[in-house]
Amino acid sequence: MPIPEQDTRPWETLADFTLRGDRSGLEEYLNQLPTAQQSLAMDRLSDDQREAVLELLDAQYAAELVARLPEFQAVDILEELEPDLAAAILSKLASNEQADLIGELDREDADAILNLMDPNDAASARRLSEYDDHIAGGLMVTEYLRYPLTWTAQKVIDDLATHADQYRHYDVQYAYLIDRAGRLKGVLRMRDLLLSSRSVSVAQYMITNPLSVRDKTTLDELFEVFDRNHFFGVPVVNDEGILVGVVHRVAVEEARADRHDSDYLKRQGIVGGEEVRSMPLFLRSRRRLAWLSVNILLNILAASVIAMYQETLQSVIALAVFLPIISDMSGCSGNQAVAVSLRELSMGLVRENEFWRVWLKEVGVGLFNGIALGILIAVVAWIWQGNAYLGLVVGLALGLNTIVAVSIGGLVPLVLKRFKIDPAIASGPLLTTVTDMCGFFLVLSIASLLLHRLV
Repeated sequence: MPIPEQDTRPWETLADFTLRGDRSGLEEYLNQLPTAQQSLAMDRLSDDQREAVLELLDAQYAAELVARLPEFQAVDILEELEPDLAAAILSKLASNEQADLIGELDREDADAILNLMDPNDAASARRLSEYDDHIAGGLMVTEYLRYPLTWTAQKVIDDLATHADQYRHYDVQYAYLIDRAGRLKGVLRMRDLLLSSRSVSVAQYMITNPLSVRDKTTLDELFEVFDRNHFFGVPVVNDEGILVGVVHRVAVEEARADRHDSDYLKRQGIVGGEEVRSMPLFLRSRRRLAWLSVNILLNILAASVIAMYQETLQSVIALAVFLPIISDMSGCSGNQAVAVSLRELSMGLVRENEFWRVWLKEVGVGLFNGIALGILIAVVAWIWQGNAYLGLVVGLALGLNTIVAVSIGGLVPLVLKRFKIDPAIASGPLLTTVTDMCGFFLVLSIASLLLHRLV
């Protein structure tokens, strides 16, 4: 049925279907509701209404709905459900989705749900949830086709027919061939299987030495693998070469986008890298205050530098115009250096102890850009006030502070990483405070030395 144009409150429509117990109507309505609208509708329902919606839906459909929701929203919903309903829904999800959600649930809720799931599914979910979210082991699925090298083509085809219902949701473009120890030996294309002689071993048709990745392969390394190779999926092996899963291109792309969004929120001071306004008030407030309270103390330190030079500022009031410019420009330069360091750390292109190398690389850029920006602002100040010494003060201060900013911006993420502190959260406030303090100090101290030329 088409969604009425005036239906601007889809959560009320969902609630109405559940009150009437109309499963087919509810599923048909959800089928035509855009994914964003589904998330909005589920978000606006009460806890009891959400549970009623998921109870009314077929378990497979309920799982598909939960899988389309943002992870934090899916976790909240699962924690509110009765364990048996949550277990029924989780059992219908792909193994990587199960592991992601189990890993985010409270330990007590996770154990209660896992105890009600199929033992094999529960064991797989526990094992996968131990992997970090942004490595191959945390992104792979364990639903894939694998067969012994010794099997004939006929035996493989018979297995596919026997387990058609189970394999229906698998990616069946390829099958993976293993030896007795479970080590990956080759990849079998379904096309080659179907066109093969039924009595011949499938090993004769396999692609030998297939591309694979280790279960500890990082997200950025995975992205490079898929960027170089036009594969939909790549087998994942452990340190012994044993096949443990398959990671799909779409999972890597989604994880990279999620990390980008999370890092952006962290840089804006959202501790945890996730927030929506349906979260509890005190949780949202606590997460923001964790960053704001530290930031205000750091800003007080920066402001104290201005207080030390009140007389100079009062004598040359034009300096007040250039203080925020120097602070902002230096901050921008420093944030560029922070971004490069974070990028190189995530890609493994720089080690946490390579301070000297990073500093040398950044100081060259800082020197060049500092001279260019310093000359530019010096000319502006000279033309505006007709005082070359004012131009010298602000130009020299901006040039020197640019060098300071890129040095700090390049090194702070390495230092924080070494001390196991998330550099995406802490780099910004530290950089801003230090560049502000140095910028104010340089402008006002140089101005104090040349005060007789400025007034």
